[in-house]
Amino acid sequence: MQVYYMNGAGNDFMVLDARGKQLDFSRLAVEYCRITGADGFMAVDDSDCADFRLHFYNSDGTRGEMCGNGARCICRFAYDRGIAGEQMVVQTDAGLVPGWRLDENQYRVQLNNPSILDLNRTEEAAYVELGNPGVPHAVAAYEGDLWADREALRTRMEALRHHPAFPKGANVNFYQMLSEGEARILTFERGVEDFTLACGTGCGSTACVLWKQGKLPGGVLTAHNQGGTLKVTVTGKDGEVSSLLLEGPTQVERILELDAV
Repeated sequence: MQVYYMNGAGNDFMVLDARGKQLDFSRLAVEYCRITGADGFMAVDDSDCADFRLHFYNSDGTRGEMCGNGARCICRFAYDRGIAGEQMVVQTDAGLVPGWRLDENQYRVQLNNPSILDLNRTEEAAYVELGNPGVPHAVAAYEGDLWADREALRTRMEALRHHPAFPKGANVNFYQMLSEGEARILTFERGVEDFTLACGTGCGSTACVLWKQGKLPGGVLTAHNQGGTLKVTVTGKDGEVSSLLLEGPTQVERILELDAV
């Protein structure tokens, strides 16, 4: 079975075309991600309401509602394999996600709008769910050198990932503002249970929090992750997000021939 090893701004995935196949996705996620150390696993399936359906699993075999960088990668996978054209719609557990090919490597998706955007869920963090059921995120500002302090922050971020205020757990996103509309992001992801080099929905959630706080007047966040830079564009009015776009690089690392497990 042909499996693509891909990454979006350093967020890496094992990807396959599962249309017409009966496969144990949870088991495949664990086995395939172990081969490359990937953050997640994705399978393309048939859909009756979109160009195709995305099944997303974390590296520990748990199912995820959606993944922003994963959605961008799956759009490239679908285009490269002739499953969809330059504009497409992806069915996810969190809702429908439109996607666009900008060039060979750059892809944009429209993330699901927040179903929850609570700026004061805990003393430290806001809480955001993108979609319904939503991808859960804790978002908090950090005043120090975020990337240099990464290991010193591990215990704190891991504890926040399991905070009882977050009913499904949460991806934890700390941000360090560099200038107006520009920030560093550090993410500790549920299901990976470690730092990842980028988190697309995490960057989107951070942008929503900054926008609602009035700290993103242009509506555009340049989000620097340790694996690469993403652009998030937020539009809306009266504190309600109406559109959330995520744009950035994708890469096919290699194509592997693997057995189903």
